Amino acid sequence: MDPRQADTAAACLKAAEANAMTFPEIVGALMAVGFEGYEVDLRQARATYFLPSGEALALGCHESPVPVAPAFDAAAIQAAIREAQTLSPGYTYLGFCDKAKAAGCAGYMVSFTGRRALYFGRTAQTHVELFPGTA
Repeated sequence: MDPRQADTAAACLKAAEANAMTFPEIVGALMAVGFEGYEVDLRQARATYFLPSGEALALGCHESPVPVAPAFDAAAIQAAIREAQTLSPGYTYLGFCDKAKAAGCAGYMVSFTGRRALYFGRTAQTHVELFPGTA
């Protein structure tokens, strides 16, 4: 992994946490330097960025005091996703993570090539969210 890729991943993570970039902007920036996706582990406060070569970069991210609920509530996760997609008043990425954890989401994987995000719970229940415009 070259320094530009590592710097871009770190900058995108920082921008997400500061609400300085939207999800589509982050996806575009990461794709532009060759990443194929990333995973956020909400339990361990870690984001991992993946290159097609198999190389990966793990970065620590914000730690939330909200525990991951035992039950996976896909409807509540979808509602949090819709707030993010529409940038609802008061939306923040950190608030999104808290809502996702309260809804039983332990983490999520984003695939740029698959144009989707997969949210998963403690019991491996999942919700797949296609990127807008993907059929």
